[in-house]
Amino acid sequence: MQLSAPAILVAARPHGETAVIARMLTEESGLVAAYVAGGRGRVLRPVVIPGNVVAADIRAKSDSQLPFARLELVRSRGPWLSEPLPAAAIAWATALTASALPERNPYPTLYAALGGLLDAICSSDSARQWVEALVAYEALLLRELGYGGERPAIADLGQALEILDRQEGLIARYLLADTRTDVLAARQLLRQRLARMIE
Repeated sequence: MQLSAPAILVAARPHGETAVIARMLTEESGLVAAYVAGGRGRVLRPVVIPGNVVAADIRAKSDSQLPFARLELVRSRGPWLSEPLPAAAIAWATALTASALPERNPYPTLYAALGGLLDAICSSDSARQWVEALVAYEALLLRELGYGGERPAIADLGQALEILDRQEGLIARYLLADTRTDVLAARQLLRQRLARMIE
């Protein structure tokens, strides 16, 4: 395997003393996991953050081998991780993507939608401006994997939150049923923070 492409980093798990197993969503190859040497070191730690866009150079000698990756930062989401609501939204969107998608299946529509959602979260003044995009991304993910219908029509924030609540059961049942970690905890934290907007 040889791949050089922009990618959205969706998960990073420590491996050994200084390395990381990074999972990245690429437009043409889908979700790809790779070993990043020094990923927990001083230089790469700010690069290997879920939500960041990276230029990835991924190589493996065979299809059965975990690839090695070199990463360069293209766009950082780091500044928004100190803001509770954007940080929770980025954490949920990336964790859901990393947990739900099968590896090495291309989903160009999801790649574009996740990039647009993360851009909206990081460029909006308020969650009111991106919560509809989050609802639409969840619905698109369900639809792309064969579990959903049409994109929901959303009139206001209250309706967006209602649809968000309805989609949780579908996501838990169909997309996250086989995961060993509690990915929904990230969603519940986000939902609690969104609820404060309308109290």
